[in-house]
Amino acid sequence: MSDEQTSDNGGTPPAPRPPKASTGYFKRKLRAAIQKNAHAHEPMFLNITAMLDMMTIILVFLLKSMANSAASMPQSDDLKIPKSVLTTEMTEEAQSGVAVVISKSQIMLDGNFVANVPANAVQGLEGKYKRSGVNDLFIVPLANQARAFRDRDKQLRQQKGKDASYSEALIIADRGTPFRVLLEVFNTLNQSEFAKLHLMALQGTGTGG
Repeated sequence: MSDEQTSDNGGTPPAPRPPKASTGYFKRKLRAAIQKNAHAHEPMFLNITAMLDMMTIILVFLLKSMANSAASMPQSDDLKIPKSVLTTEMTEEAQSGVAVVISKSQIMLDGNFVANVPANAVQGLEGKYKRSGVNDLFIVPLANQARAFRDRDKQLRQQKGKDASYSEALIIADRGTPFRVLLEVFNTLNQSEFAKLHLMALQGTGTGG
């Protein structure tokens, strides 16, 4: 009988609608989802060992670059480094010494200007740079800067357990530098507690070129 009534009406009766969910129901479901997805706080640890290894590699690279900076110093018409047939390599102590550059036109210590070199420097630097006139072998501005470096270097040597009674200097001079200028620079550095002086030269077959 029910089958016949369904056919006569031309379709199936509508499905019953689900009961309407309450606000409390949604709140319970939300709390359950939050608790399900919640994770206990896990402490995060930084891999210090790997970072120290990386910093050590960078530090070694920088120190190596600084040590080779003098040897790779660009040359110009104002500064042409002499050549030498000797094959002795610079020691670490020599490379760590303060760089004193003597070009055709000026003297610099640790990158700072010291004095001008006259065009005709056979008699040395001008008297205004000396302690007692042109014949003096002591260059006052060079001594002032050298002693300032010496004070810093002395403290570093003491901290590293090295002999702090002297410092070292690396002389980078133009190949045409008069002997008198070299003598004045050497004398001034010696009186400023620089006991070891190293004259830089490029490896080659002679002094020409």
